[in-house]
Amino acid sequence: MQRRTFIQGVVGGAVAGTMGVSGSADAQEKPSAIRIGYPGVGIGNRPFVGGQPSADLHLRGALEEEFKADGIKVEWNFLRGAGPAVNELFANGLLDISPLGDLPFIVGTASGLKRRVLASSWQRGNLYLVVPSDSSINSIKDTVGKKVAIFKGTNIQLGVAQVLAANGLTEKDLKSINMDTNTSRAAIVTKDVDAYWGGSDVLSLRDQGVAKVVYSTRGDPRFVRQGAFVVNESYVQKYPHPDRVVINRLVKVSKLEAEQADNPAPIYQLWTKSGVQFANFKEDFQGLSLKTFSSPLLDPYMVSALKQKVKIAHKFGLIKQPFDIEPLIDRSFLNRALKEQGLEGFWPDQPSAV
Repeated sequence: MQRRTFIQGVVGGAVAGTMGVSGSADAQEKPSAIRIGYPGVGIGNRPFVGGQPSADLHLRGALEEEFKADGIKVEWNFLRGAGPAVNELFANGLLDISPLGDLPFIVGTASGLKRRVLASSWQRGNLYLVVPSDSSINSIKDTVGKKVAIFKGTNIQLGVAQVLAANGLTEKDLKSINMDTNTSRAAIVTKDVDAYWGGSDVLSLRDQGVAKVVYSTRGDPRFVRQGAFVVNESYVQKYPHPDRVVINRLVKVSKLEAEQADNPAPIYQLWTKSGVQFANFKEDFQGLSLKTFSSPLLDPYMVSALKQKVKIAHKFGLIKQPFDIEPLIDRSFLNRALKEQGLEGFWPDQPSAV
């Protein structure tokens, strides 16, 4: 991790702090604040994101409501530097908890960061390859030798590595350029890059007529991305009560999403505060149930997917040594929340991804 990435993440990100607290924690259990890092910002660097239950925690003010009584400050840090910037803040003792994509979690752990996985943050995220609308590029193989924007250190990079490998390519076959999401979007418009790998945000570029999508992982389970809800190990040991409250609320908003699976319009509308359009969320989630996507479970699917990503990250040289995910998983907060809310069995365990 480089200092430059950290500075970009902090300076380019947006920070929202709100006062709040929850019930009956002992004084010894209460921190002065809960510092939550979010790996990304909305369109135009706005301090709102969408597309997953952990984003709903912020959009609904769920944690501020829970912590209203205890005087604990809830600090949301939205970081343009995404996962690498989140890792930098954890490394510098400036974050307590965060939803985090698979690759930055893996890289941070391999680099010595001590964190626990408390829940799934989101599952089965898609990837898109977009190029300027008048480009001659029409396939992945057409990007050989081209300037391609890839947000390195994020789970996008790992997904791209997998897709390229399936097409007999590596990043070395491209002129890959490390760019964050908003810079990449602008670079497509100005044609400073020939292609950009991104998430559902690229669909708006197509709708504006400035770009075309030439590849999507939608419907292909081999290359999907995952996110985990992680906490600083020393923080959860010292302050278990706030972490329990956070996971309780995560389960509640995940249930709200799941209950909208047959009519997801209200969820998509809430997420538009990020700047991504309603129609783009609707398109991105075609063929994927919100109930499946929002599951907080650390079930056989999620654990095997993370294990597989560790192996893949090592294979592509993104970490020096693989490691075992199992000792980092702590289901105690999640299991307690599911039991207290009568949700045991609400999300059925999904089978192993491998």
